[in-house]
Amino acid sequence: MDGPVWIPTEPPSMENFLAPTLQPIPLIPAIAVVLGVLYLAGALRLWSARRRWPVWRTLCFLVGCAAIAVTMGAGVEGYGLKMFSVFIFQQLTLMMAIPPLLVLGSPGTLLLRATPHRGPGAVVLRWAHAGLRSRWGRVALHPGFTIPLFLITYYGIYLSGLDDRLLPTWYGHTGLELVFLASGVLFTVPLLSSDPLPAKQGYGGRLLDVAIEMPLHAFFGVVLMMATTPIVEFFATPPASWDLDPMADQKVAGGLAWAYGELPTVLILVFIAHQWFRADTRQARRADAEADLHGTPELDAYNAYLEQLATETPSGSSR
Repeated sequence: MDGPVWIPTEPPSMENFLAPTLQPIPLIPAIAVVLGVLYLAGALRLWSARRRWPVWRTLCFLVGCAAIAVTMGAGVEGYGLKMFSVFIFQQLTLMMAIPPLLVLGSPGTLLLRATPHRGPGAVVLRWAHAGLRSRWGRVALHPGFTIPLFLITYYGIYLSGLDDRLLPTWYGHTGLELVFLASGVLFTVPLLSSDPLPAKQGYGGRLLDVAIEMPLHAFFGVVLMMATTPIVEFFATPPASWDLDPMADQKVAGGLAWAYGELPTVLILVFIAHQWFRADTRQARRADAEADLHGTPELDAYNAYLEQLATETPSGSSR
C-alpha cells in the first residue's frame, strides 16, 4: 500500500484491534481530538459564565469524538487497511454510530452561544450565520442530496471499481473515511439536530427518510454474503501472516453491513417517533392552556348557533 501506513504483522484479534497503535499520520484521530477540545472549551466557557448547557449533550459529543479516535487510531485502523470486514465495520461506525452522537451534541448551538462577539469570534459568527442562510446549506441537508450520497458510499464506491483505485493509497483510503463520516453527518443532521438549520424537516419526512435508507446497507450486506468472488480485489490478498480467508472475511463484512448497520437506524427511528410524540403533546397542552385562558371563540360561536337553532320555533309549527 502506497503512503505513510503501518500494516500489522500479527493475526487479527480483539487485543490487537484495540491496541493503541497510531498510524504514521493519524489525521482523523487528530481532527477528533481538536473537535473535542474546542467543544469542551465552549461548554466550559458557558458554565464559567453561569449559563446553562446540557451535560448530556456534552457527553454525547465527546463520546462521538472518542469513538472516532479509537476507530481510526487504534490497531483496528491497521487491520482495516487490508481486511474487508474491519473496513466495513469502520465505515458503518463512521456513517451510522458516530454521527448521531455528534449531532445530539448540538455543536452549532454551542458555537453560536459560546463564541465571543468581538475579534476573531465575530468573524467565526459571521461565517456561521452565512452558512445557515446559504443556498448550499439547504442543498447539502436536503434528502434529495443526502440519500443519494448514502447510495454512492455503498453501491457507487464498491460496485463501480472506484474502491480498487482509491484504497491502495493512503490519500484515497483516508479520503474515503472522511467521506463516510461527512455523509453520515449530513444524513443525520436533518433527522436529529436541534441546531438552527437552513430548513427544518417535519417528523413525518424524517421517518420517511430513515425508512428509505434502512434497506440500503441491509441489501448491500446480502450482496456481500451471496457473492462467490471478491467484491473488492484490493482485499483479496491480505498478508500471509494473518492466515485469513478473504471470502470468509467478505461474508463477515456482509453480516456486519446487514446487522450492525440496522441497530443505529432503529434507534434513530425510535428517537424521532418519541420526539414527534413529545412535540404533539406539548402542542396539545399549549392549545388547552390557551383555551382555558382565552376560551375558544369560534367553537363557542358555533355552539351558540346550534343552541339558537334548537330553541327557535320551526316555520309553520303554530298551525
